Amino acid sequence: MKPVTLSTLQAYKRTGETFSCLTAYDASFAQAASHAGIEVLLVGDSLGMVLQGHASTLPVTIEDICYHTRCAARGKGPSLLMVDLPFMSNATTERMLEDAGALMRAGAELVKVEGEAWMADGIRELTRRGVPVCAHLGLTPQAVYQIGGYKVQGREAAQAERIIYDAKALVEAGASVILLECVPASLGKAVTDALDVPVIGIGAGPDTDGQILVMHDVLGVTHGRPPRFVKNFLNEADCIQSAFRRYHEAVKSRVFPAQEHCF
Repeated sequence: MKPVTLSTLQAYKRTGETFSCLTAYDASFAQAASHAGIEVLLVGDSLGMVLQGHASTLPVTIEDICYHTRCAARGKGPSLLMVDLPFMSNATTERMLEDAGALMRAGAELVKVEGEAWMADGIRELTRRGVPVCAHLGLTPQAVYQIGGYKVQGREAAQAERIIYDAKALVEAGASVILLECVPASLGKAVTDALDVPVIGIGAGPDTDGQILVMHDVLGVTHGRPPRFVKNFLNEADCIQSAFRRYHEAVKSRVFPAQEHCF
């Protein structure tokens, strides 16, 4: 497997080939996912919930993310390593630049930031300095208390139009990838069709350019009721490596997500 780069993802976008993404927080699981064919790994601030036991992603610090980035970078193989900027890293452009620089030095190859069109100036400054950016729209977990819970976004026409507007504005500012979380499948398709950059979906329907899940959900290690868009691939496998491979193949063949995983 050749190293996966932004150019690889852009080529997938042009040809219509989908790609798989999965969270990873250490060298061992990063290596296992990469060997299974997963094209993009994410060191997500979801680690605050699945590793640290918090009720949200908000307590995660830049030091936490940098530590896990260094670990995952050592085992990621040819996969592209995407990393989250944690809560309040976007408080100012100066802080965002500083934190993004720390992530890149730790091994990040693509930095993900949550926000809407107001993030355009910050994304523009990051890209000017050579930091590739993925903009996260739809359900943004860092705003969970403002949203009022982990709810589907974009059901109403006005909100859907706003998400499409935000996506276009952030791509114009320099975002190389868009990640859409927890939106109706029709909106996932509309955003994907409207943009020239790759769109990664999680609970955003089958028509996005790539799909991402949290590793613990793929392995059935989910506390409480699993989200609708989740599938336990370990149920059909004899080991973790096989579960990762089954997930990758299901995404590549567009078997996953199925209708029951969509909004």
